[in-house]
Parts: sequence; C-alpha cells; structure tokens
Amino acid sequence: MMDVKYQKRIAADMLKCGVNRVWISPEHLDEVADAITREDIKELIDRNVIQKRQKKGVSRGRARYISEQKKKGRRKGPGSRKGKKLAGTSKKEKWMTRIRPIRSELKELRDSGKITPQEYRKYYMRAKGGMYRSKAHLKLHLKSDGHIEEE
Repeated sequence: MMDVKYQKRIAADMLKCGVNRVWISPEHLDEVADAITREDIKELIDRNVIQKRQKKGVSRGRARYISEQKKKGRRKGPGSRKGKKLAGTSKKEKWMTRIRPIRSELKELRDSGKITPQEYRKYYMRAKGGMYRSKAHLKLHLKSDGHIEEE
C-alpha cells in the first residue's frame, strides 16, 4: 500500500471537504503517489481518479412512511396523544358536531309535519341548552312525550 496521505490532504483542500471524504481509485494508486504538485492532483480530480465522497445524511424514508400513515388516520392511539382531553378538538368543534344533526333532525320533523312549530321551538331551545346528547337521545324524548310514534 502506497502512502498517499499528502495527496489526500491536498485533494481535500482542493475539493473543499475533509480528508475522510476523499476517495482515491485503488487501480490508480501508483499514479496518485507520483502526483506531487497541485496541478497533478487537479488533473487526477478531473479524470475522476480522486473523488469527493457524498456526505452521509439522515434518511427521511421512515419519516415519509409515518406521515403517510398519519394522513390515513393511523398512529393516533392513546400512546401517541399529548396534551389534555380536548387538545385534539376544541369544545366548540365538539359542540358543533353534536348540535348540527340534532337541529337538522328537528327541522326535518317540523317540515314533514310530525311536530308543530311550537314544539319545534321548545325542543330547539332545549337542544340549545345542551339537553340532548345525540339525535337518538332527542328522538327518545320526542317518543316519550308522544310527539312522534314508535318506528
């Protein structure tokens, strides 16, 4: 094995990288050992006898896979959650998802004539007060009060 420490150091300086990133072709070691001047080394670099190795980076492959899974709604279990119970959705968003179906159900019942506008108003105000957990809960109340018949 020929000593090419000097050539490696000069090449590193010319390639603007560290000595460890300089690669010398094993087939042309005797040629590189004969190169003394910077011009000789520059010629070898141009002929790709001496090359600069690529930096080792951190692969984003795993990160890409995880982000794809998260887009599909995976990886959201209790072990992945941080923050309080309401951190994922605000109180207002939860309220909106609860009240909208209840209100649309009331409108359908009123428009179809199953309940009167006065009853609609009464149940609408109760819903606004947060009395009903869901559409099913509202229907249960309407049935028990005798406004709609069993299905």
